[in-house]
Amino acid sequence: MTETNIDVRGQTCPVPLVECRKALKKAAPGDEIIIVGTHPASKKEIPMACESMGLEVMEVEGNDNEWKIRIKR
Repeated sequence: MTETNIDVRGQTCPVPLVECRKALKKAAPGDEIIIVGTHPASKKEIPMACESMGLEVMEVEGNDNEWKIRIKR
């Protein structure tokens, strides 16, 4: 299992979601993607997009100022 960290602090939509999707395409099944950001809308959009792709959102923590999302491929 590989863990990939993506830092998109200071980026606004659609950059955080695009970067997350890029990492997920490269990831193998069982890998974890951890994305850290500051854009409030992305905190909601990324988990929704991952769930629609059938991926497991393991954790969403933080507030709208800074958040971390852990996704299992």
